[in-house]
Parts: sequence; C-alpha cells; structure tokens
Amino acid sequence: MEAAQGDRIIIHSRTVGASDRHGEILEVRGANGAPPYFVRFDDGHETVLYPGGDFTVDHARGTK
Repeated sequence: MEAAQGDRIIIHSRTVGASDRHGEILEVRGANGAPPYFVRFDDGHETVLYPGGDFTVDHARGTK
C-alpha cells in the first residue's frame, strides 16, 4: 500500500475490547510511498512504523 505525508493511518486492533490506533503520517521513508512511515498517533506518541496486515490508510484530500 502507498501512503503520503499527511495521510491518516489506522492500526486495527486484534484484541477484543481494544481500540484501534489512529495517527498521521508525518514522513514516508520508503520509496514510492512504501514503509517505513514516521507516524504521530493521536495520543502524541511518535514512532517509525513498518505496519503489518492490520492497517489501512485514509488518504489526505486531494491525493490518490
């Protein structure tokens, strides 16, 4: 999956009762929109992320 700076990322919970994690992609460090992504989650946590199969990208308005 391809992503761009400003896109929203959703990491879907695999645990019953746990919430999904939502964040903003601040930087795409891979080639052509590929991971890794530098992400700031809504709780303020920032990390470099290689997402697994449990994520989706909500593309920012005006892109893709």
